[in-house]
Amino acid sequence: MDLRSLFARSDNVQEFQANSTIFAEGTPGDVMYVVLDGEVELRVRDEVLEVAGPGDIVGEMALIDVKPRSATARAISDCHLAPVDELRFLYLVHDTPLFALHVMRVLADRLRRMNAQWRAPQRLETLR
Repeated sequence: MDLRSLFARSDNVQEFQANSTIFAEGTPGDVMYVVLDGEVELRVRDEVLEVAGPGDIVGEMALIDVKPRSATARAISDCHLAPVDELRFLYLVHDTPLFALHVMRVLADRLRRMNAQWRAPQRLETLR
């Protein structure tokens, strides 16, 4: 799904300068973001999990549950992000069902990568 096209006419685009924090791990969250331009680094503690670029989403878990942010998002370069609050998220899920499937696939993909990273050191220990 081409989220950049879907959000191209968004009237509430937010700008973040390089090296600025978009949201911090452990803080409350009530929006997710669609990256329109630039790159966003996702970190848990001091480990980089992923770099999100144009068309990617970050912070989606904030709209799935009401728990504190599980990661920190930092702008690597100057960024333009389209915020999606709960009301807009629910509208998109209702109006564009493929949007919901896209968000679920992003969550599943990130979970699989995290599982693979978590298992890698254990596999090395088993081989020794």
